[in-house]
Amino acid sequence: MTRRKLAAGNWKMNGTSASLKELKSLAEAHPNPNCDILICPPATLIDRAAKTAPEQIAIGGQDCHPNATGAHTGDISAQMLADAGASHVILGHSERREDYEESDADVREKVVAALGAGLKVIVCVGESLAERDARNTLDIIGGQMAGSIPDVVTGENLVVAYEPIWAIGTGKVPTLDQIGEVHDFIRLRLVRRFGEGVGLSTRILYGGSVKPSNAADIFDVSNVDGALVGGASLSAADFSPIVTALDNA
Repeated sequence: MTRRKLAAGNWKMNGTSASLKELKSLAEAHPNPNCDILICPPATLIDRAAKTAPEQIAIGGQDCHPNATGAHTGDISAQMLADAGASHVILGHSERREDYEESDADVREKVVAALGAGLKVIVCVGESLAERDARNTLDIIGGQMAGSIPDVVTGENLVVAYEPIWAIGTGKVPTLDQIGEVHDFIRLRLVRRFGEGVGLSTRILYGGSVKPSNAADIFDVSNVDGALVGGASLSAADFSPIVTALDNA
């Protein structure tokens, strides 16, 4: 089954109005990309990004609350993201799991809310260095998938991102064999749980110190359908070579 590749950028808590010019520069470098391009800026920029981004760039959020409305100061609902122009949302990122102690059940609730608002979800899974060293990686990934992904997903609205926690922003990257082992495992789990229709059509991204110098090799790995990129997505000059590598994969 042919899956269209996805280059997703997570700006995290970075970016002001001046950063929006990067969207135009990125689009100019890729007028007719062979992959989908998604940028997830901070919530303060979503509305403006959605209104100004060229058509080949989709805009997403970085998190959402499981409730549609309510007394949740500082939170943003999935409906609000959709209303602002977002088409996707990142959920279960390790920084959310660690900084806010989000459980798999919490992530699952948010996924259900996001799907209900018509958003596509990128569900993040990944192990710590201690879990990797203890050879528990696949058990951790399997548990996160079982707990975080509800039964109602489809291959159209679900993306799974494997982000080993110890590789995020550290410059450390798993070996290609390690990446392939986890991505093949994720694919197998998706097929076993949802059947071949969903399991083979769901895109699986790799995230964790992806950069122009290693992107092509990573994209050649089995069942790697793109990347979820952090720091390197903040500027078109850094992100564009990654998109090019994915276009050529």
